[in-house]
Amino acid sequence: MRDPDGTSLTLSDDLGALRVLFIDDAGPDTPLVAVIPLDDAGLDRIEAALRLWRMLQGRPSASKGRLTAQRRQRLRRMLQAIDGHIDGASYRDIGKALYGKSRIAAEAWKTSALRDCTISLVRDGRAMIDGGYRSLLRQRRRK
Repeated sequence: MRDPDGTSLTLSDDLGALRVLFIDDAGPDTPLVAVIPLDDAGLDRIEAALRLWRMLQGRPSASKGRLTAQRRQRLRRMLQAIDGHIDGASYRDIGKALYGKSRIAAEAWKTSALRDCTISLVRDGRAMIDGGYRSLLRQRRRK
């Protein structure tokens, strides 16, 4: 698609879509230059440029390893927990839905580690709804 800034193109690989803006007469067959702002998302932008380079060179994309199986499970439980909380369920009812009635009944609820986990899932689910979901788009890095 042509716009005032150049030609916009969407390329895809097994990781998903990657939007590219070719400025002036640049195209996939000419040497390209990547302009990367070095802001808080700079490393993510560098990874996107590397992805583009791999696509243009016909190389396989890097792995999807952003979310571990454990992290995906926690995110799923956070969504279940916050859905229950929004619908008016008590923490105990949410815990029963997440962990099963028998596990919740096995120990005193007020001092249960599962109670703390349930409250934490609701709190973190609320944070995701309040904009924290954006962190899923960024690559985790050591500080």
